[in-house]
Amino acid sequence: MSPRPLLEVEHLSRRFAIRRGLVFARKMGEVAAVDDISFTLARGETLGIVGESGSGKSTTARLVLRLLDPSGGRIHFDGTDITDLSGVALRRFRRRMQIVFQDPFASLDPRQNVGEIIAEPLRLHRPGSEAGYRARVAELLALVGLAPEQARRYPHEFSGGQRQRIGIARALAAEPELIVCDEPVSALDVSIQAQVLNLLRDLQQRLGLSYLFITHDLAVVRHVAHRVAVMRRGKIVEMDETEALFAAPRDEYTRHLLAAMPAVAPGGKVVERLAVLARG
Repeated sequence: MSPRPLLEVEHLSRRFAIRRGLVFARKMGEVAAVDDISFTLARGETLGIVGESGSGKSTTARLVLRLLDPSGGRIHFDGTDITDLSGVALRRFRRRMQIVFQDPFASLDPRQNVGEIIAEPLRLHRPGSEAGYRARVAELLALVGLAPEQARRYPHEFSGGQRQRIGIARALAAEPELIVCDEPVSALDVSIQAQVLNLLRDLQQRLGLSYLFITHDLAVVRHVAHRVAVMRRGKIVEMDETEALFAAPRDEYTRHLLAAMPAVAPGGKVVERLAVLARG
């Protein structure tokens, strides 16, 4: 018997109302941001979700985390249906599912120092002593390649890559099993992308994490994902093992995305970027 997936998404949908008018807005219809999608995610696996802007990638991520309520479908986490959970019951599962945001400049509170930022999930999900929080923050900073004494510094004192490491440390604080990575390196230059991606891969191997990796960058997803799901207009149009999808895409839209890349042939820019990512 194959092991149960950590995450199971079944026929998931999310519709948003279309309204017109400023004062007396009228509902004119609905648009499906996510439209009847299904997928699974195994323990220790990375599933990349790719597509153009507006394809439904980030909405899917927020539905999985229950930051948005679905219009239809079910979400199972570790065998439990979390689709309709709320309050304390949902908070227990939130500890096991965390997110790394796209913008390392906007996702950290500038009024808090790094120690306070990382300790916040600990205070919410794992009550303890201040000494215990400080010790755990030091462990997490070391885990992501930062010095423990940097806990007293503020976000503006760090580079973009360092800020994203802080965001990763915050996501790890509650000891989650699933981390949603929502375009986590798109705001960074290529050399820093490589460092952050390789950090995420190392953490996955050490901690057994599962990643739902949202990106529009095919070079990045090829570097990090075990499987790839391609989204268009709220639907998954193709899903396959990463190398199989790149070698022989079946859907016309997937072929269009690959063809739209600057170059996927040897010596091309995408291959050069993959080489940089691999060297990390």
